[in-house]
Amino acid sequence: MFDLAVIGSWAEFALRWLHVITAIAWIGSSFYFIALDLGLRKAPHLPKGAHGEEWQVHGGGFYHIQKYLVAPAQMPEHLTWFKWESYATWLSGFALLAIMYYLGAEFYLIDPEVMDLAVWQAVAISVGSLVFGWLAYDAICKSRFGEDNTRLMLLLYVLLVIMAWGYAQVFSGRAALLHLGAFTATIMSANVFAIIIPNQKIVVADLIAGRTPDPKYGRIAKQRSTHNNYLTLPVIFLMLSNHYPLAFASEWNWLIASLVFLMGVSIRHYFNSMHARTGQPTWTWAVTVAIFIAIMWLSTAPMREGEEEVADLPPAVARFAEVAEFDEAYSIVLGRCSMCHAAEPVWPGLYWAPKGVVLETEAQVARAARTIYLQSALSHAMPPRRAIPMPEDERAHLRAWYRAATGS
Repeated sequence: MFDLAVIGSWAEFALRWLHVITAIAWIGSSFYFIALDLGLRKAPHLPKGAHGEEWQVHGGGFYHIQKYLVAPAQMPEHLTWFKWESYATWLSGFALLAIMYYLGAEFYLIDPEVMDLAVWQAVAISVGSLVFGWLAYDAICKSRFGEDNTRLMLLLYVLLVIMAWGYAQVFSGRAALLHLGAFTATIMSANVFAIIIPNQKIVVADLIAGRTPDPKYGRIAKQRSTHNNYLTLPVIFLMLSNHYPLAFASEWNWLIASLVFLMGVSIRHYFNSMHARTGQPTWTWAVTVAIFIAIMWLSTAPMREGEEEVADLPPAVARFAEVAEFDEAYSIVLGRCSMCHAAEPVWPGLYWAPKGVVLETEAQVARAARTIYLQSALSHAMPPRRAIPMPEDERAHLRAWYRAATGS
């Protein structure tokens, strides 16, 4: 009833939906607690051990919140933990990465014009880089550099720039930026899993045992939470970047990604200062706009243009150009799609191919076979029917071409 392309597309949609929902929950709670922490105020009537309090109004009522910097004198009867939002976000994101970029490595992950990798090599580099990212970051935080937050953040930024450049030398532009986002998100989620929650559990265990908790565990957890706070906005940008070829297809995509982290710092600095009631540094918005203009300028650099021939394609991709139905399918795509999906689109108002998908050569059409099948053969998503009508018999031929190549 359903072929693998349909099942895969819906699995991707379901995972993306789950990933977005859990990310909203994680980011929302993270931003809330950072804002709450910065807004705490001392008061003479606070209980012993309380660091500060905050009054808030929401949902028709008032909330009175007190924070104990280390721990209260006794273990409360009910304690709410905030961890599953982080875990679910990372797990759903990694599953999405595996479905799209590992199972579809020859289409999305590997670009022979960048580095001609075997699928297993590309996947190994991907997984290995995520593991390396956490180990390197954690080691740096625990080293003497971790004693100075400013110095630590500068070193971590250098690491991120190096990884941005490195990913751009190995993977396709789209995969490079997405992997930098995954690299950063892995650090963030591992902070919760390996540092913040375990430290909180140590404090809880001390309370239950009647011991006085060591304040160092709270300081360490606070440092990692602050890092997560400043990394959140760049990660969102990098995850959205795969929809915008101006970001990922530029020759300077690694530099664009590096500048995005600076924008994340400038934006969060404004809101963190506002929540801490230390002022509203509006100069940060001028810095943000200046960086964004620089990014826009870098995005106009020449796009990556491959000159692949069908003979250079991986076997799993080349088969789409080898079946008898391909010649007619190629002709249909050229006639209905290439005026927009071209290195230099001729459709009025278009300056770049939508989504960065160029459909001019046989190799390019073969690489985009699954997308063409889902967008134009199974559905009427493309081409826009009012602008470029595609007869049903042409859509039927595109279905026949894809199924002949996949044996479905």
